[in-house]
Amino acid sequence: MTRAAPARRIWENDCPTRLRSAIVPSMSTESPSLRETAAVRGKRENDREEAMAHGHCEHWDHSRDSGDPIGDAQAWAAVQRRDRSFDGRFVTGVLSTGIYCRPSCAARHPARANVRFFVDGAAAREAGLRACLRCLPDDVARDEQAVLRAINAIKAAEAPLPLAQLAGAAGYSPSHFQRVFSRLTGLSPSAYARALRDERAREALAVGESVTGAIYDAGFESASRFYDSMEGKLGMAPSAWVRGGAGVTVRWAVVESSLGPMLVAATDKGVCRLSFGRGRDELERLFPNAELVEGGEDFTALLQRVVAAVEDPASGREIPVDVRGTAFQERVWQELRKIPPGETRSYTEIAAAAGNPAAVRAAGSANGANHVPVLIPCHCVVRSDGTLGGYAYGLDIKKKLLEREKQG
Repeated sequence: MTRAAPARRIWENDCPTRLRSAIVPSMSTESPSLRETAAVRGKRENDREEAMAHGHCEHWDHSRDSGDPIGDAQAWAAVQRRDRSFDGRFVTGVLSTGIYCRPSCAARHPARANVRFFVDGAAAREAGLRACLRCLPDDVARDEQAVLRAINAIKAAEAPLPLAQLAGAAGYSPSHFQRVFSRLTGLSPSAYARALRDERAREALAVGESVTGAIYDAGFESASRFYDSMEGKLGMAPSAWVRGGAGVTVRWAVVESSLGPMLVAATDKGVCRLSFGRGRDELERLFPNAELVEGGEDFTALLQRVVAAVEDPASGREIPVDVRGTAFQERVWQELRKIPPGETRSYTEIAAAAGNPAAVRAAGSANGANHVPVLIPCHCVVRSDGTLGGYAYGLDIKKKLLEREKQG
């Protein structure tokens, strides 16, 4: 059976940047660059002592592969609360004992003056430190390689692979491998396989393949399994999806709001588009074959709720929406709707809440892919330093929405 082209978006959006490459950098301590003479090691020790005196360490890369920089204060806070979501993003060097640990290490916390942060184990070893035997920080790289191999196996398989088989190939117990896989991707192996299968079907339908062909090529055993899997996800029937929304009625209107002209469109399932300063042409681009109906009695009540949500953004979280995205994007959108009114979250926090702490850039992309701002409150996401970051409709609108949340 010829499969549809493998979907890339799930893996690319859900996993750390360093896992997206097919070649995972080696962490071997046998690298010639790490073999030091006593004189060189002595100089490095002096450099470390000088770094302590000046309160910095030359090995600490604040950007790593996430969108938000990690400052020393944030890193130390993660260490103090033993935050597993930061494992793999940096290691903690304890200069008094000469070891480096995961941020989540269960050992007694060292004095802050003896701690320096390193981008990874290789940088810590270069500084003369050795891995902690309790938390085994270098196993993070081993975990990533194991998950990457499992991902490739799942993508290549003609049928679902048992958890025991994936775990055995990695040398882990099934329960431990399930925890590792879920921590790094935000999905269990079986959920990842289902999401990949759904994604293949969506992409095949989007490029115009027949519904039946797309169903079987994506790996579904029957049409009924496909329809059950897509229930509530596509927002329209698969036959309508392949025809660009044909057969689906999208009601719409452009109304004045305190933030300017606002386009609102909805299917019978919920709001599918909200934007400022746009018109019918945008709907024609998003839903080229749908029936676009301006206004309507049934649409009026929903439209009034949406207009009210602009004045009181907190009320928008309960309005039904009809949106679709990758598995990770949909988890991000769900987490955005959980933010309590008047509060904000950083991109790092949203990525962690969505199940993949390292996918900070992907969380930002999910924000940008949101078709129903205000209702899915992407305006509540700010940078780790508290600055607003970006917004599709300008920072003035973002500021006003945040102010209204706090006042409400």
